[in-house]
Amino acid sequence: MRRYSTTILMAVMLAGLGAYLYWVELPAERTKALTERQEKKLLPFEERDITSLTVRSGSNEVVMAAGENRSWKITAPLQADADSREVESVIRALVLGKVSRVVEEKAAALGPFGLEKPSVILTVSTGSSQETVSLGDSGPISSTLYAMRASDQNVLLTDLAPKDVLNKTLLTFRKKEVLPVEQDKVERLRLTYPPTEIVLYHMDKSWKIRFPIEAEADQTEVRTLLFKLADLKALGFIDPGPEHSALTKKLTKPEARITIYQAGAEPVVKLYQGEAGTGEAYAVTTPEAPIYRINPVAIKDLIKDLFALQDKRLLGLNLDQVGKLSVKTREEQYVLINQNGTWALEDQPGAQSVNQQTADLFVSRVVNLPAELRVVKEAGPLAPYGLSSPSAEFRATGKDGKARGRLVLGTRTGGLVYAMGERLPGIYQARADLLTQIQAKKDLLANAAESSPPGR
Repeated sequence: MRRYSTTILMAVMLAGLGAYLYWVELPAERTKALTERQEKKLLPFEERDITSLTVRSGSNEVVMAAGENRSWKITAPLQADADSREVESVIRALVLGKVSRVVEEKAAALGPFGLEKPSVILTVSTGSSQETVSLGDSGPISSTLYAMRASDQNVLLTDLAPKDVLNKTLLTFRKKEVLPVEQDKVERLRLTYPPTEIVLYHMDKSWKIRFPIEAEADQTEVRTLLFKLADLKALGFIDPGPEHSALTKKLTKPEARITIYQAGAEPVVKLYQGEAGTGEAYAVTTPEAPIYRINPVAIKDLIKDLFALQDKRLLGLNLDQVGKLSVKTREEQYVLINQNGTWALEDQPGAQSVNQQTADLFVSRVVNLPAELRVVKEAGPLAPYGLSSPSAEFRATGKDGKARGRLVLGTRTGGLVYAMGERLPGIYQARADLLTQIQAKKDLLANAAESSPPGR
């Protein structure tokens, strides 16, 4: 037994040392580390707990309060929606801000640090707690600021970047979006550009024009229009008052009136150009809302004529609708047939296979050729455009056996070619690339075996 006593004694001593480290030293070290981290933080709050922010610069003060889902409101000097991203950005900078060192405790002279007349004073509250931080001059290195907390009156050097917390005004914090546009919820658009009106509906996952004609819409163009409406932002505000009333009397003839139908709501915006030579432009929503100063370029971006909003593909039907495509040039003519997703030549269906990759690309180019410029709205004499004796002509038959599309290419001029199509009345200019991409019959048959998957 004596031979094990030393081992047992050592085990007891090690266990005691382990217990001491676990119950005494480690908690002390954790407490010390936690205290050091807390001392290095500029604010003792978590971002999610902050419920109000006051920004005071000189004689100007902006007070903001958090609402549901961190949706911020300005409560003074006026009642308005806040730009939540701007508010959260300032709060995040303060919460993440670190104290590099304590420069001076209970400093008597604040002038050398720019804290006698601070650049900005920020007050944050969590409901039960509050802290005020004054920010002064930049520190000895870039992206640092001198600061002082009201709770301890020490001059601190922080890692706050001036751009994140300084020069924030009422305009900075106001919500600048003119219209509440949720693109995936918009059901209808009414665009009124005196004397024109265009109505678009979102149907079957795509946009269609319902007035003044019924036609497919240019999906990209409509989505871009919605994006620009959502991105329409105020450069300034004219709040209800004498100036608002005086300007309202002058804004009588809008350049555009746009109504959005979404989720049971019908927000409307009217766009006005200011007096000639002023470079001013305005957006008006409701009588009780401010008049928004906007970039004049925005009005030009939001005014679209019918041609711009139409589906400008000339042939007249979609790729998946094509059952047969007739191709006629000045050199030859042939017909491609779509046989359950496989292309074949009508006059030799049982002979050589068609190069499927080449045929798919060629038919896609024909189907998707868009008009670039409108020449005349209604087709008249065709000879001046080379359309009475065309360079190329394509006729498409749908899978239902009915003639559904036609595209005619005339004279080439520069990088464009005169064109007519089933979808759009009139004469247009389209990109001339298609003229050099028309496949000869022999090219469709070349290397067909390499392109056809097994079993075809």
